[in-house]
Amino acid sequence: MHLRLHKNATTTPRIRAEIQVSKEPMRVLAQRFGVSVSTIARWKKRASVHDASHTPHRLQTTLTPAQESIVLVLRKSLGLSLDDLLAV
Repeated sequence: MHLRLHKNATTTPRIRAEIQVSKEPMRVLAQRFGVSVSTIARWKKRASVHDASHTPHRLQTTLTPAQESIVLVLRKSLGLSLDDLLAV
């Protein structure tokens, strides 16, 4: 199985699982794994040991009505396709 970690991840799923079940103080765990106490606290709170998605949940790709009107006027006046209009 291929392990996909966030590029700045300082822990692995195995370490995260150890953190979640450990009864040791957070400071001791932070020293053992070479991470901050806040990292330990964050992984103790989470239910999963996998990285959360960093992809936007909603892409801002729609045009406002004003932008759409401008595009329509330009397409009609210049006689260009949308792809050609992007190159202008």
